Amino acid sequence: MIWTNDPSRLMMVAGMSVGYALVCLAPYLRTRRKRQAAARAKAEAAASPGWIVTYASQTGNADELAQQTAATLKLAGIPARLCELSELDAQDLQDAERILFLVSTYGEGDAPDAAAGFAGRLMTTSLPLPQLHYAVLALGDSAYTQFCGFGRALDHWLQAQGAQTLFPRVEVNRSSEQAIGQWRQQLSHLAGTSDAPDWSAPAFDAWRLSERVQLNAGSAGAPVYHLELEPLSGALPDWQSGDLVQVAAPADPARAREYSIASIPADGRVHLLVRLHTHEDGSHGVASGWLTQQASLGETVQLRLRPHRRFRLEGNAERPLILIGNGSGIAGLRGHLKARALAGQGRNWLLFGERNAAYDYHYRAELDGWQRDGMLGKLDMVFSRDQAERRYVQDRLAEQAELVRNWIAEGAAIYICGSLDGMAAGVDAALAAALGRDGLDALAAAGRYRRDVY
Repeated sequence: MIWTNDPSRLMMVAGMSVGYALVCLAPYLRTRRKRQAAARAKAEAAASPGWIVTYASQTGNADELAQQTAATLKLAGIPARLCELSELDAQDLQDAERILFLVSTYGEGDAPDAAAGFAGRLMTTSLPLPQLHYAVLALGDSAYTQFCGFGRALDHWLQAQGAQTLFPRVEVNRSSEQAIGQWRQQLSHLAGTSDAPDWSAPAFDAWRLSERVQLNAGSAGAPVYHLELEPLSGALPDWQSGDLVQVAAPADPARAREYSIASIPADGRVHLLVRLHTHEDGSHGVASGWLTQQASLGETVQLRLRPHRRFRLEGNAERPLILIGNGSGIAGLRGHLKARALAGQGRNWLLFGERNAAYDYHYRAELDGWQRDGMLGKLDMVFSRDQAERRYVQDRLAEQAELVRNWIAEGAAIYICGSLDGMAAGVDAALAAALGRDGLDALAAAGRYRRDVY
């Protein structure tokens, strides 16, 4: 290195050093502030024992409703500790007078990832709770056999421990406004106020469908399309990698469909990856059919962005990342890889599965470019039908268990995006075999095992 006394060069070097330090410091400060706020909330609740608002969320709905619940109590002058269910221990449950549980169900009756430790640690034991008064808001989807399964199991366990219900369990099917309104009504009665914050979701905005390209022409699988949209207002809203959009299709505007965002604000557009769904009678999915087949380029799409805090990078922004998925799940992982590349973070390992390399290698040129530029340290693509014996991403993962353990020991976080059936369960089993079920649950509780599966 050649040293110089040139003041302009010294200032430039100093400025670059300070800038880099600030980039490294920001995630630490955010995490520190979050921990300090949680500690203050817990201390306040301990000083004035009574209410806890706790949530278990997979995609963020229960989280948002819990924040609105806590805000309503605060408006009524009732201090309450707001926390994730995973943060509660047996002593918290035994000390509290009132707890409001807002919990979603993952898949067929399971607890959300971050609540798996709570379910295994406490809901399998006997814990006398005669002093506790509680209520449960259970979120679910009636398309699944075990509708609101975790919320129901939690309610039954609490009753078995002697806890007393403040009012009957409220079950919410696909974010039903009527059911959420019932929860609000009961909450207002408990808090003794009819004045509550606005719980309504943000309005949909008008966006233009600017580009649509099929990525897998000739594939044996269903068609997959890359879409790009821009706001008609011209003002691009902010979002983070991992977030979602909700699209209101004209044929069913009351039930918005959610898609992972495959881009970052620096791209200037929202990118989506949409697989055309075809029913047994040959008809297409309401949203996927409209977006990929019926809507013309330039047509207006009613869309709104939704934060997906359980799948954002946030405190994991400086960690190595293991990104795992299949099919259209590359969308959510692509957003993270774009964010990492922009930040100069190259310690990324992508394991991804599809049908055939010749037709289903989505975003291949982009992935190759990131590898070449050092932004994708390791890439494992698994194509299930390119050999006589079908192989899947979980098979490749199981073969590299030792490497997974090494990455986790180095502080890596794991992000999974793709299909719930088959892939997500298989990957979870492979990770549990490599790290131990308790170890995997601990990663989930620490926010280092995050999933966006559907």
